[in-house]
Amino acid sequence: MQRHMAYTVVGIALGLGAWSGGVAAQQAPAGRAGGPAAAAADAVTRPALLYKEEWKQPPYTGTLNDANRVVTQDAVTNPRLEVKVYGTAAKEIGVYNHEGRFDLWTGMATSPVAITLRDKANVVDLTGLARLRALVRTQALHTLHPIVKLPDGTMIAGTRGIDTEGNFLSAEVAFTGQRWFKVDPAKVVTTVEVKDPNLSRVDEVGFVDLAPSGGHGNAGWANVSTFELYAKPVPR
Repeated sequence: MQRHMAYTVVGIALGLGAWSGGVAAQQAPAGRAGGPAAAAADAVTRPALLYKEEWKQPPYTGTLNDANRVVTQDAVTNPRLEVKVYGTAAKEIGVYNHEGRFDLWTGMATSPVAITLRDKANVVDLTGLARLRALVRTQALHTLHPIVKLPDGTMIAGTRGIDTEGNFLSAEVAFTGQRWFKVDPAKVVTTVEVKDPNLSRVDEVGFVDLAPSGGHGNAGWANVSTFELYAKPVPR
């Protein structure tokens, strides 16, 4: 009986040793790079900050009024970026200072308008975990939507709207998982839905306000302040 129990214990020990050896053989050595696990880890890593824009007051002469605040390329602080504005009243978008920061304000624009930034050296890959983060404010039912310009010139706006109800808030936009609609760049109005657009090579990124604004005071308008894009660059 004792001899039989000894054989049983030895058999179990041998079985456990074989099992642990098999597991060890399947596991990669510590510190070993590559393989499906490494690829999966790369896939869920957010892209680094590609660029940031905080705006500045363009040069002017005389009184700093609405006419002297009109946004131009001189409002851009980052030398690698170009600002683009769209809409019949795009020239009425101004540079203002609120809460100690500069921002682009749509309040004097009597038509829908869009504001985008273009990297001079790269198009951008907005697939995966790319994010647009900005400090924005909307008032009186105005809503900001993400808008992008594709390499062929097509402009599309996403369905993820931002309404801050009169407060400056930090908003983050994910480009995946939303619907996209074509935008007429002259009138800044939406038209047909664009199914599964290729966002791996995007020329410009920004926001669109699809409603005309009402001027100073509590009328409807939107502000776009600090702007950050987390995405992979693709050389032009």
